[in-house]
Amino acid sequence: MDISIVVPLYNEDESLRDLEKWIRKVMETHDFSYEIVMVDDGSTDDSWKVVQELSKINPSIKGIKFRRNYGKSAALHEGFAIAEGDVVVTMDADLQDSPEEVPELYRMIMEEGYDLVSGWKKKRFDPLSKTIPTKLYNAVTRMMSGIKLNDFNCGLKAYKNEVVKSIEVYGEMHRYIPVLASHAGFKNIGEKVVQHQARQFGVTKFGGMKRFINGPLDLLSIIFVGKYGKKPMHFFGRIGLMVFLIGFAILAYLAFQKLINDGYGMTERPLFFYGIVAFIAGIQLFLAGFLAELISRKAPDRNLYLIETYLNKD
Repeated sequence: MDISIVVPLYNEDESLRDLEKWIRKVMETHDFSYEIVMVDDGSTDDSWKVVQELSKINPSIKGIKFRRNYGKSAALHEGFAIAEGDVVVTMDADLQDSPEEVPELYRMIMEEGYDLVSGWKKKRFDPLSKTIPTKLYNAVTRMMSGIKLNDFNCGLKAYKNEVVKSIEVYGEMHRYIPVLASHAGFKNIGEKVVQHQARQFGVTKFGGMKRFINGPLDLLSIIFVGKYGKKPMHFFGRIGLMVFLIGFAILAYLAFQKLINDGYGMTERPLFFYGIVAFIAGIQLFLAGFLAELISRKAPDRNLYLIETYLNKD
């Protein structure tokens, strides 16, 4: 199969028929073998009924229905799990992402060798209350992740199938799939300017202002786990050792002062308490790293690594 199109949706019954028709037209025009994986994230409208209706018209449609609303990351995770296409494309269900972009995204993956191509909605039809925070969010994400994309949150992206099978998307992590892919070893990440359509029906369903709080926290988690997940002692141990040495140096200095000044005023100085706190905190951090290392070494995926290829392997 050439292409799997994964569509997470929540209360989008008004747009699904037009979306299916648009995707089908593009796929048939370019003679792609394809599937559309529609993931209903606990909709309370008639979205699932529409998906069932469309699946009778178009046998290329697959559907997943959640019992309740879990969020976009969960929808993508389950859609990725059953996607069979060589290239997996994600797009939103609100008709703001154009299926006309899919053939070029497919070409960039298959011919130019990208692992992942992210859409960039350079010209947006969103209000300033959304575009300004989004620009700030993208700038912070670029700085923290080192990945030079202009629009991390664009729902229109294309991946090699092996990329989506190699990452776990949860929480608000769907915003950081390029970061997850990069940490998994898929470094060839591209970007394509895509057309942004004005919303035709309803209001945005995924996200809200909480994403500007939860999103950065999830990014910190990705960076930390990606860098130190298999060697936590390198993080906690370094900080713990540094803090411990600071505390030790302070206490050693005060002990020396006590000796030459016959013990006068050592425990009455604020520096003494700073030294004690640093000394204890350093030990605690070191122990935290030690315990994390023990847990990590016992984890079932401790020695699970992504191997690209074997040479002359029986």
